[in-house]
Amino acid sequence: MTMTLFCSKLFAGAQNTLKQAGAAFVLAFGVLSLGGESAYAETAFIPGDLASPPPSGARGLCAQYSWACASKQSIRMSSEQEMKLVKLINRRVNASTRSVTDQSQYRQAEHWALPTSRGGDCEDFALLKKRDLVKAGIDPSKLLIATVLDSRRNSHAVLVYRSSGGDLVLDNLTSRIKPWTDTRYLFLRMQNPKRPNQWVGVFRSS
Repeated sequence: MTMTLFCSKLFAGAQNTLKQAGAAFVLAFGVLSLGGESAYAETAFIPGDLASPPPSGARGLCAQYSWACASKQSIRMSSEQEMKLVKLINRRVNASTRSVTDQSQYRQAEHWALPTSRGGDCEDFALLKKRDLVKAGIDPSKLLIATVLDSRRNSHAVLVYRSSGGDLVLDNLTSRIKPWTDTRYLFLRMQNPKRPNQWVGVFRSS
């Protein structure tokens, strides 16, 4: 599979949204400064503060895929068992799915769906990982899709696994599972852990 450093523009106007929120972000939460990191970078779990509208491509997600917004745990398992599954499925999806833009597949900038036989882009990888992990028995409220700006400040999406020790990021750009604080991403919004059919604003740099 060819890994690309760029995901398609999965949420219309993400850069504009960030610019519009910039002033509020600076005043309310702080940003990375020349002399040090934001205090939130030390937080093990991604802080979601306020309700947020979903990304435009995710507006019909719950109706399309009920498991994407489920909140009930199906099987009880240990943290070690969960982590084995997370590593296995993350690696398997990254190895078996080609990276293809929405523009190439659907002739539109943003289309959230499971990968096709041709492949998918970043949010499609995240959806497939979430579906397979939910089917494997992991509590769906621990599996949260998040939209970010990557280290080059390109629009991107990842799956967050809410482990007992903190939030870990499953990314199609690497099979290494990292704490969210190690990604160098700017987190914009993610599914609400308490109500996955809703979204929360984040605006935190890792």
